[in-house]
Amino acid sequence: MFSHFTLNQANEMLPSVIKKFQNIVNTKNEVIRIQSDLENNPKYMTTFKDYIIKKQELNTAITNFYKSIEDLEAIGVSIKSIDQGLLDFPSLMFNEEIWLCWKEGETEIKFWHGKDEGFNGRKPIESMDLEKLR
Repeated sequence: MFSHFTLNQANEMLPSVIKKFQNIVNTKNEVIRIQSDLENNPKYMTTFKDYIIKKQELNTAITNFYKSIEDLEAIGVSIKSIDQGLLDFPSLMFNEEIWLCWKEGETEIKFWHGKDEGFNGRKPIESMDLEKLR
């Protein structure tokens, strides 16, 4: 699904977006934990059975990770960085496409940046003409 979000729409859906993003982080951490266990626990090097069972657990975790990403991006939010906790909501200002920018830990969308700008180009919402944001 694609749509441009107003600031109000993005902020209204932010609690559910944050939950979806936290699920992505949790599933990523699960993948890392299982992969590390598979590589470092000698138990998985002694028998094929233990190795295959753990490898299947890893495959399921990887699948869940990608499904959680798809679940969030299906509502129109763009993941810019899982590690840095950055999400963007497409929006319009003066009929020009911009990104409403959210960083993990923020409780509302407070920043925006141009379509071709990244995190370093973030500007406070107060700096924009909210009447022109659609």
